[in-house]
Amino acid sequence: MAILRTEELTYQYSAGTPFEKTAVDHVNLEIEEGAFVGVIGSTGSGKSTLMQHFNGLLRPTSGTVYLDGTDIWEDKTKIRDVRFQVGLVFQYPEYQLFEETVFRDIAYGPKNMGLTENEVKERVLETAELVGLDEEILAQSPFALSGGQKRRVAIAGVMALRPRILILDEPTAGLDPMGREDILAEIRAYHKKTGGTVLLVSHSMEDVAKCAGKILVMDHGSVFCYEDTAAVFRRVEQLEQLGLSVPQVTKICAELRKRGIPLGNDIYTVQEAVRQLAACYKAKKGGASVC
Repeated sequence: MAILRTEELTYQYSAGTPFEKTAVDHVNLEIEEGAFVGVIGSTGSGKSTLMQHFNGLLRPTSGTVYLDGTDIWEDKTKIRDVRFQVGLVFQYPEYQLFEETVFRDIAYGPKNMGLTENEVKERVLETAELVGLDEEILAQSPFALSGGQKRRVAIAGVMALRPRILILDEPTAGLDPMGREDILAEIRAYHKKTGGTVLLVSHSMEDVAKCAGKILVMDHGSVFCYEDTAAVFRRVEQLEQLGLSVPQVTKICAELRKRGIPLGNDIYTVQEAVRQLAACYKAKKGGASVC
């Protein structure tokens, strides 16, 4: 069942002026509850603008956004409740940290939900553990932490709302490879533990390949496709025409196929490449003429 649905969703910046620009153009989309969706597209494709409609930060110029079957703007006095259900982590969220301690920063959202002190504490400890923050860090100033730790604090602050939908806009931007993998692992753990819906906006095909079960491809404000990850990465030529790419390992395996190694055309993670290459080697060693 779709937890998020858009109907002819359109958004124009500076509507009615000479600077009018259509950022989202008649988008019809259904996001299934519990899905992990990667959102990709070239710069200016409308990814971030679309995401900001899902939690009511932007109001459509025309069209409708439905959350669990209800128009989120049906009663604009309830838009605050929508933002508790649809948590949005912006790019470089650590720039939004402002409290004296890590604990208070993570607790800010739950406190605004009107939860009791014990409920707030429970959520802070739970999400801190989930994103790999030691309990002793909670008493420190967030500004004394490393860049990766600050990023975890900011993400934990949104996770602590326990949103039904978690949207992350380029959550690994600017991090080193180890920091990126740590953040992605924590997001995957969150999805597995909560069963919630996760939308991951990224320019990294490798990041999307590691996490997403489905991929939404945006192009010039419209949906180019919304399919299973393997099906999207089989569209190599079409993605390249959009200024996108596929994971490096997919390109390598495609080249190996050209050289006669019978690998599948659905390889988009290193783990799957290793598995298929190992199976190929084992078959060859056993005398089968497969490689």
